[in-house]
Amino acid sequence: MVGGAGVPPASPTPSQIAENASIIRSRIESAGGDPGEVTLVAVTKKFSADVARAAFEAGLEDLGENYAAELAEKAAATHDLPIRWHFLGSIQTNKLARLAPVTSCFQGLCRQKEAEALVRRSPGARVMVQIDFTGQAGRGGVQPTDVADLVVGGRLLGLDVCGLMTVAPVDPVAARASFRRLREMADDLGVAERSMGMTDDLEIAVEEGSTMVRVGRALFGGRPIGT
Repeated sequence: MVGGAGVPPASPTPSQIAENASIIRSRIESAGGDPGEVTLVAVTKKFSADVARAAFEAGLEDLGENYAAELAEKAAATHDLPIRWHFLGSIQTNKLARLAPVTSCFQGLCRQKEAEALVRRSPGARVMVQIDFTGQAGRGGVQPTDVADLVVGGRLLGLDVCGLMTVAPVDPVAARASFRRLREMADDLGVAERSMGMTDDLEIAVEEGSTMVRVGRALFGGRPIGT
């Protein structure tokens, strides 16, 4: 799927995506997880709507996007398919008019005002609170000390706060510590979903109790040139 110099990689076919998904599920199983219980969210960021359609044809019903415009456009282009779209990352309140009608789960609740804006557009929306364990400027997510207040606040508004999510540090030791802490926080707060783990760290995440992994590169190959 990698082109020559200046040539964009070819879009993966449904059969190629299905084969890659099978490899990912084997990785999940090898890490001690049940592939039938760990949801695989296919991240189609910067790929075309045709790739999103191919992913669905390959048996992947949960697709994820990081940008509001891309999610809205791909949802419109695949409106005939029962795809469950996940919005990944910080919620921009000025984009909710486009996102709310087509998003099944918002993985990135960071502030109470986002919850208030979301409930006006989509009462009872399914959301996850995103946690920042790195402390780095520019990283999305709420600080661990503020997670409980946001979970409770979202529930009081009537949102379905179903879990927690994080993007782990690159270092494997720090990643494991983050995943373990998220699992413990999820247990303490009584939320079922633990969205953690991507292409490079999904084994560690599964070992630490992930119920949902978000994978792009291992499914679709490198993103198109220029993105």
